[in-house]
Amino acid sequence: MTKVIFVAGGVMSGIGKGVATASIGRILKGKGFEVTAIKIDPYINLDAGTMNPTEHGEVFVTEDGLECDQDIGNYERFLDENIFDKNYMSTGRVYQAVISKERNLEYKGKCVEVVPHIPQEVISRIKKAGEKKDFVLVEIGGTVGEYQNMLFLEAARMMKMKHPKDILFFMVGYLPILKSIGEMKTKPTQYAVRTLNSAGIHPDFILARSSTTLDKIRKEKLSIFCNLDLEDIISAPDIKSIYDVPVNFEKENLGNKILKKLNLKAKKNDLKDWKEMIKTIEKAKKEVKIAIVGKYFESGSFSLKDSYISVIEAVKHAAYSLKLKPVIEWVSAESYEKNPQSLKKLKEYHGVIVPGGFGERGVKGKIKVIKHCRENKIPFLGLCLGMQLSVIEFAKNVCQIKGADSTEFSKKCTPIIDLLPEQEELLKNNNYGNTMRLGAYKCKIKPNTKAFSCYQKKDVLERHRHRYEFNNKYKEILEKNGMIFSGINPEKKLAEIIEIKNHPFFVAVQFHPEFKSRPLKPHPLFKGFIKKCK
Repeated sequence: MTKVIFVAGGVMSGIGKGVATASIGRILKGKGFEVTAIKIDPYINLDAGTMNPTEHGEVFVTEDGLECDQDIGNYERFLDENIFDKNYMSTGRVYQAVISKERNLEYKGKCVEVVPHIPQEVISRIKKAGEKKDFVLVEIGGTVGEYQNMLFLEAARMMKMKHPKDILFFMVGYLPILKSIGEMKTKPTQYAVRTLNSAGIHPDFILARSSTTLDKIRKEKLSIFCNLDLEDIISAPDIKSIYDVPVNFEKENLGNKILKKLNLKAKKNDLKDWKEMIKTIEKAKKEVKIAIVGKYFESGSFSLKDSYISVIEAVKHAAYSLKLKPVIEWVSAESYEKNPQSLKKLKEYHGVIVPGGFGERGVKGKIKVIKHCRENKIPFLGLCLGMQLSVIEFAKNVCQIKGADSTEFSKKCTPIIDLLPEQEELLKNNNYGNTMRLGAYKCKIKPNTKAFSCYQKKDVLERHRHRYEFNNKYKEILEKNGMIFSGINPEKKLAEIIEIKNHPFFVAVQFHPEFKSRPLKPHPLFKGFIKKCK
């Protein structure tokens, strides 16, 4: 049987279960095993597509068009493998599947109950995702003790009962250090473990998250009160780069400890490329300063970086590969609407990125930024909405097309950007979930362009997530005025990449290249952009 490792979290959310899961996967892959990972979200939503990014974080898109949790992105980046639809489940998806089976008489007239049928459906999905793999890692979203994830813990308990030698449990707990006391406290994690015990599960390992490394006294406390061997308490302190995490875990020999519990031996021991990358990151001193101009940062009095996590990581991957230290600043698009004079501050950056988004809020500010970058030769990369706004800005200010805009923002405009034909009927019926142009589509690159110099090939596959598209009726006039359409979808002749002549780097794309960037394989467009910033 495929070995299954469940990762649950205690004390509070946001302590790094996703990165921990991805890091364990990277370690096991380095030991020669075939590894995949699953994210379980306890939401009723069928996917993450309709979730607000300022509440849930980034919506990640897979190659086969799944809109899912950002942790799937972490799995792909750490494992350097594509993760697919079958590797993501939510409460809504599981219940929908069970109800569908009941309607189709697949339960042969039995009374269908929450237990055992919901956990059984969860188990069947885990097994399906783990086919032909040595390990499947399962991250259970939320925090232990919440009502929402109880059924997923029940599924994990049932699997352990049936396959005791093939299942392991990790508890990621948080150990706060109170300023007024100055002492690291183990009690919150102790209670989290006891709550997990009440679900019939005993953790095999505790990943102890804290701002600093655990000392022996704290490890001994957790060992005694949580009933674990001292060596199974793994310290997980805050670090500068998430890519340090697998190496930190291996300092405590975590990989071999996992294999010992499962009676397995390593096929090899290879984190060489990963460790070399970490050395490169540590040595990088020369800074490259990048502004990301978005609108999903503000969450009350706080700034939420997770809304653009793949963009941020893609910038890092490209910078690290060029031995540069990325300095990323998040700038609210609306600030440029309120204070246009602040545009002058853009000269402080080596490059500017305008990422994707939906709705009219912040659009005017983004267009002002794009115009400033175009006119002042500041390296610029536009992503999805960033590409659409780049075209609108060029149509307005260079081609002098009156009323140039997107029908997303104005129905009475000159529709430079318009709704995809197949989307019209969907929107009339308020059908928003999983209905955009999603997943990987072909793009043919035009030779002798900046895009081609980045990719070094004519045909690529890139991931999409959008409803609106460039209107080809205006292609000729934009080309006459100096815009280059350097990437085209061959099936529908849709504009995928635009560039501007006589500019060091002004490239914007309809797709989301950030979703395919990996720490050991930076995306070509991001690398080309950072090179020019350098």
